[in-house]
This record gives sequence, structure tokens and C-alpha cells, in this order.
Amino acid sequence: MKVFFVCLLACGIVLPVLAQMHHQTMEMGGRKGGRVVYHLYIRDTTVNYTGKKVNAIAVNGTIPGPTLYFTEGDTAEIHIHNEMMMETSVHWHGLILPNKYDGVSYLTTPPIKAMETYVATFPIIQNGTYWYHSHTMLQEQSGQYGAFIIRKREPELMKEYTILLSDWTNEKPEQVQRRLHNATDWYAIKKRSVQDYAEAIKHKHFGTKLTNERKRMLAMDVSDVYYDRFFANGVQQDERSKDLGLKPGDKVHLRIINGSSSTYFWLTYAGGRLSVTANDGKDVEPVEVDRLIVGTAETYDVVVTIPDKGSYEFLATSEDRTGSASVWLGEGEKMKAKPLPRLDYFEGMKMMNDMMKGNGEMNDMGMQMTHQVMDMNTVMYRETIGKTLNYGMLRSPEKTTLPEGPMKVLRFNLTGNMNRYVWTIDNKAVSETDRILIKKGENVRIILYNGTMMRHPMHLHGHFFRLLNGQGDYAPLKNTVDIMPMETDTLEFAATESGDWFFHCHILYHMMSGMGRIFHYEDSPPDPDLGDPKKALQKVYADDRTLYPMASVGLESNGSDGEVIVANRRYRLQTEWRIGTDQEKGYESETHFGRYLGRMQFWLPYIGWDFRYRRGGVTEKTLFGQEDTKNKRSVLCLGVQYTLPFLVIADARVDMKGYVRLQLGREDVPVTSRLRFNFMVNTDKEYMAGFRYIFTKYFGLSTHYDSDMGFGAGVTFNY
Repeated sequence: MKVFFVCLLACGIVLPVLAQMHHQTMEMGGRKGGRVVYHLYIRDTTVNYTGKKVNAIAVNGTIPGPTLYFTEGDTAEIHIHNEMMMETSVHWHGLILPNKYDGVSYLTTPPIKAMETYVATFPIIQNGTYWYHSHTMLQEQSGQYGAFIIRKREPELMKEYTILLSDWTNEKPEQVQRRLHNATDWYAIKKRSVQDYAEAIKHKHFGTKLTNERKRMLAMDVSDVYYDRFFANGVQQDERSKDLGLKPGDKVHLRIINGSSSTYFWLTYAGGRLSVTANDGKDVEPVEVDRLIVGTAETYDVVVTIPDKGSYEFLATSEDRTGSASVWLGEGEKMKAKPLPRLDYFEGMKMMNDMMKGNGEMNDMGMQMTHQVMDMNTVMYRETIGKTLNYGMLRSPEKTTLPEGPMKVLRFNLTGNMNRYVWTIDNKAVSETDRILIKKGENVRIILYNGTMMRHPMHLHGHFFRLLNGQGDYAPLKNTVDIMPMETDTLEFAATESGDWFFHCHILYHMMSGMGRIFHYEDSPPDPDLGDPKKALQKVYADDRTLYPMASVGLESNGSDGEVIVANRRYRLQTEWRIGTDQEKGYESETHFGRYLGRMQFWLPYIGWDFRYRRGGVTEKTLFGQEDTKNKRSVLCLGVQYTLPFLVIADARVDMKGYVRLQLGREDVPVTSRLRFNFMVNTDKEYMAGFRYIFTKYFGLSTHYDSDMGFGAGVTFNY
């Protein structure tokens, strides 16, 4: 009788498993001895998450792509079929593998051309929770990512569930990047975080706002982009874990991956505390906390308990508190986690004012901050906070000391500014520096200081580093470290590889701006598959040399004012115009080409061309006693712009005829969340003042008075 039931049990369990394995083999590949084969089909697609159909990139028809499962000791054979009409790549985030498979186009791996297939074959020599994503342009933001799970050789008895967190925008990622570089505050409007003067007065922070602008800073922010949705495994509410059959008292191993492009997530659980057991794929001694924040590209393994009958919410909330995603664990009545309230931005602004000097440099006030221990953002948190994880709590269960060898010490200062959305290391982008030479057999220590007002998750390809966090020989191993403003963190790794390896901020738009470096192992031969090494490297550098256009066109009853700008990190070409409704009001065009100087880029020397015509105007004298040229001029000029306190732009120029003009102006004083005030006055006795009300990212109503063209009202279009 027992044999009969054993046979039934085998038929009920083994046969479905075999059927599933057969299906996997037919659809994606499968296990062939110690070799595990997958086929990834990368395709253009469309999705409709918010009632609007938008373009996306799917891997095997889904966003995120399929989870790839391996066991330590396997050999991975992954066929990547690029079915798009553009090139692509796949980076295996956190994996130790041969350099040529690392997946950074033109740096380590040839790009996968349109309609071509690439095969990556490498040994699996580790275990843990990892992920994969495109390292080409902004494809990651469009949906090209998935989980990469490597199980230990010894089977785990505990049930497990993978949670891949991500952010989603209906905008094309290229438009997101362009808007960030053109300092639009449309995302702040969408997030209700403008911190305008009316709101400052309402919340009794008028002085705080004045100080903020006096120090030439934009409003406080904790995240760059407004996202339409946040996802857990591609949905906002993931209830698929019910297939695990979790019961009261069960423990479940959650593999959590932050696969977002630029979002940090707070993690909380309605069923109790979180036991953190691994970080970035590497085991740590278990530590129980009430919540933790997972940086972009980081992974955490946590164990949670189903306390009683019911379905308990595992809640991932974006750091800026604009949205969340949930995973429900267990069966029965839903037990919600306590939602996180909105941030108190003005308290954050007040803190930021104390931290920033007037010249844009940070003032650490004598504090030595490191390892997330002192989270100064807590001034904006209104909730009662229990025990929050920080890096100082992470301890490896095994010694992680480096082998004997010479130590190469590198110091990096993370630099940049929000005003122009420039992100660099030591005020230089990847394309502005040489590769950093390291030698196989030496140890490398990196001392990182974050001199910006933003968090940066710094990721090192192809290596694990020790984070020196006070745990001595048992310092945790990581591949991505979140470094907060004003923090100094120290990491070290053994140089055991060859070739080129990327070290960069994993916020996608920071990386594309140039915040990174390339480590090059000395005496590594160039990869012939990449072609000409110099040309290949120029392709890598092209990312942070991108030009970003913008335009503003006003059509009002007294004429048209507008400008077109094309700029990158250092240079700007600008053309502006004023066209009256008749020849008495006249028309004018100024074109300037200049280069930004300094870390905060307050200076912009330029050369330009100024053309003007007006019929019948009265000749006057400028404030310098020179005869004005309002009626007719066509001149070359040299000048310099400088950003004054309160973000006022001072412009001093001299033209080829010796005429001097000084000018002050500002275009975006936030009166309310959507109402902007602008003004201009100069020594030619010209002046202008007006308002613009923002309806959409492209359109607004506007009105202004111009000393030459009079009063006008109409519309303004922005691109």
C-alpha cells in the first residue's frame, strides 16, 4: 500500500516538474548536464500601464524579462537574440565572469547589432541574488532587465520568492534625460514638491526659501524623475506568491532586487521585522530591522515570517514617497503595511542650507559621516522610525581580508550640480579622463567622498569590494555602495582580473552624464572583437558628450519672444529673439556660444552676434553715456555670464564697436507651484517683467511688459 501511495506521489510531483522542465527546454533552453541554456529574445513592444500606449523593450515578451536560474558550479550558455532595429547589450550585474562577457558595449563586449544573435558562455562560480540589464543608451529604463538567481549547491529547505523592483515612465527615456539637463521643474510640479514662495509662506519657511536661493540652489529633492508607476515583478500589486502555499508560521526567503533606473525604495513588512541575510549576493550575519532602504542596483536577501492567517503586505515605497509597489505574502484577509507619509521638503531645505556654502561647496560642520549611519534625511521623515538598517550593521560570516600585495590608494570626490544636471568625479566626466591603470596582484583601495546633495549608488563591474565599515576582518563584500551626501566611504578589492572594468554611479541619468571611471589592467591586450581600440573607446565616451536641445517660443499680442539652446556638459549655443508686431517695435536676435567654467558652472564666457532693427525710434544715451543702438546694430561681441545669489544671471559684454552692456535677469522665480515670474533690466535702459502659468510640460499662458514692445499676453510653448 505504501508503495502505491509513493507512486501516486511521484506521479503528482515529479511528472509536472518534468513537464515544466521540458517546456523550459523547448521555450528557452534548459539544463544539459552542468550547462544551463537560455534564449533571450529582445524585442520592441508597446505597453499600456496608465491608459496610454507607449514604446518599451521586452525580453521574451515580458517586462521584466524572465528570471534566469542557476546553481553554483553550472556553466551558463545564454543566447541573446536582438530582434530590434538598433544595437543592444546585456550586462550581468554582480557576476564574476570573463571580461569579454561583461556586456558594456564597445568597452568589454561588442554591441549586439540589429537582428543578430550573441552567445555568452561562462562558468557560474558564485551564488546569490543578481540581475541583468542593458548597458546600451537608456534601454534599461524602457524595460530591458531581469533577475539572475544562483542557488547554492546545497538545496535550501525554506521557500523563496524573487522581487524585482523597478520604476516606469510613460515618457521616452531620451526626453527624460533631455529635460533633466535643461533644468525643467515639470517633474517637481508632478510630484508636488516645487517648494515655491507661496508654499514657503504658508508653511512659515519664507526665510528658508530666501536662504536657499541666496545660496544659488534649486529646490530640495530626493529623486530626479517623476515616475508614472513603480513595479514589483512588473505589476503594482503582486499576489503571485500565493502559489507558494504559505501558512501561518512559515518563513520565506525574499530575494529583493532594485532594478530601477533611478529610484531608491524603502522596504517595510506588515507581518513584522525583516531579517537581512545577504547583500549584493553575499551572505551577511542575520540582522533584524524594521525597515531598510535599497539603493538603485543593490540586492538584499531577507527572511520574513507569516505571523498568522492572512495575506501580509511587503511594501516598497519610493524614497520621494510619490508611489509604491506591493507583494502580498500568505493567504486570507489582506493586512496592509503602514504607508509612509509625504516628506517635509522645507525641513530638508533648511538642512541643505546649513550644509551648503554660498560657492556651492559642502560644509560638513565637522561631522564624519559614513556607511548610512547618520541619515540626515530623517529631518524630512514624519513617521516614527524603528530600527533601520545601515551598512555598519552588515558583517560577513567569513573573513574577507585581501591577499598580501601592494596597496594602490585612489581618492575620488563625487561632484556635480543639479542646476545644470552635471554629474562627474573630481569634476571630470569619463570622456575627460584617462583610464585608471591597475596591476594584477595588487590591492586597490578607493576612498569616496560625496560632495553633492544627491545619493549615488556606485557600482564596480566584475569585482566584489570590501566595504570598510568597522567590522574588521569581517567587512561585508559588495559590488554597489550607496554613498550619501557628505559621506566618506572606503572600499578595497583585490586586482585579480584583466581588461577594462567600469566603475560608475548606477543612477542611469548620472552615469550617462559622466559620473564614472574605467579601470584598466596593465598589459591587457585589446580585444580584437571590439575593432580599433581608440574608435571603440570614443563610442564609450559619446554617452556623456550628448547634446541636449531645448526651445521656448512665446506668441503674445505684442509679438514673439523665444530662444533655442543646444548644450552639453560644458558648452552652450543659444539663440534668442524678440519680434514685434510692426517695424516700429522692430526685431532683434542674439546668438551666443560659450563654455561653462568651475565645478558649479556659475561662469559662462561667450562670443556672440547681435542683430537689431527698429524703424523710427528715438536716439537715447545708455547708462554709460554711449549712444544707444536700439534702432540698428549688427555687431560681434564678447561677454561673460555669472550666476549671482538668488539665481540671477548677470551678463557683461562689449561689442566690436566698444559699446558696453550690463544686464540682470531671471526667468523662473516660482511664485506658486505653476506660476513663474521673470524679469530683465540692462544699462541700455531696456527692461522687461512678466508671468507664465504652466499648464503642461509643453504649454503655458504668459504675459509680460517690454520697454520696447509694450504689454502683451498670449501663450508659450516649451520643448
